[in-house]
Amino acid sequence: MDPSLFYRPGALLSQQELIAARLDGLLVEVGEGYMPVDLPEDAGARAAALIPILSPGFAASGPTAAWVHGIGDAPPLRHHIQRAVDHRPRVHPRQNLIMHEGRVPPSDLLLVGAVPVTTPLRTLTDLVLTSGRYDECAAWMRSMATACPSLVPRVQSLLVARSRLPGKRAALAALAELIAGREQEEGAQDEVTRYTS
Repeated sequence: MDPSLFYRPGALLSQQELIAARLDGLLVEVGEGYMPVDLPEDAGARAAALIPILSPGFAASGPTAAWVHGIGDAPPLRHHIQRAVDHRPRVHPRQNLIMHEGRVPPSDLLLVGAVPVTTPLRTLTDLVLTSGRYDECAAWMRSMATACPSLVPRVQSLLVARSRLPGKRAALAALAELIAGREQEEGAQDEVTRYTS
């Protein structure tokens, strides 16, 4: 998305002017900013909304990355970021921000516009690993697993292959629940198809 089509409060227009334009049907709110209503809210638009939130040297991760990848209609209440460089960059403190300490390797990152975001596979892996600590991560994990079912067995293989990983046992249990729930849902759909045929 062209950055000139994304409006942040205070940059070109005030918050009140942006809200008025939204009420007039000219703009739609996307995360921390606004964009014209006739443009699709794609990954580029969602990533552009994160620019004021992301400190240099950090990548969107967890629920925030899932939102950028198209999961959910609204951004998470608390954004998750993770270090993407070797050194420890300074973080601009915000109330709605959770910073994860571990460094994300370059192979697990992609650029959406100018914003570094964890790949879908890494995003779901992080959500599974943090689902026991954060209720919101559990909800985003279920949504992403439903939207991207092919990632679930890949995440399971990654976790099984790791020998020492904090939270591995709980993460594998969460994945087993996801897989069992999906199999049960598919069985119910097969039953309905047989009944209606």
